Amino acid sequence: MLPRESRLCRHQDFTIVYQKGIRKNTSHLALRALRHQQSQELPQDTDSWETHKPTRIGISISKKVSKGAVVRNRIKRQIRAALRQMLPCISRGWDLVIVVKPTAKQCNYDEFLQQLEKLLAQAEVLHGYSRGSLL
Repeated sequence: MLPRESRLCRHQDFTIVYQKGIRKNTSHLALRALRHQQSQELPQDTDSWETHKPTRIGISISKKVSKGAVVRNRIKRQIRAALRQMLPCISRGWDLVIVVKPTAKQCNYDEFLQQLEKLLAQAEVLHGYSRGSLL
């Protein structure tokens, strides 16, 4: 499991990310990302990563991927494991929703890890990577 402060749980939060977030796609996954607004009480010149809220991540997988809950849960576990490994490299202050496409049914852990790195680099969410320079 992801740490509690890194989970996006409420339906309202998912809806806001879907409506206002940026969109990035790969063949098996889609990413919706929304940057948190810096709170008003913080000085504007302070842009250190400690001032931002932690990044929250949610996973959305529909029955179009698989009718069986076993398959959907296996995919979610693999994605969560990949995200847990990448969490120290992810910038703070984002709400992320990973949307699983039906083609992801045959993917393994390494493919999910590669797809997630590519998506997060495209969205400029990873530390030190901008405009997809990771791959």
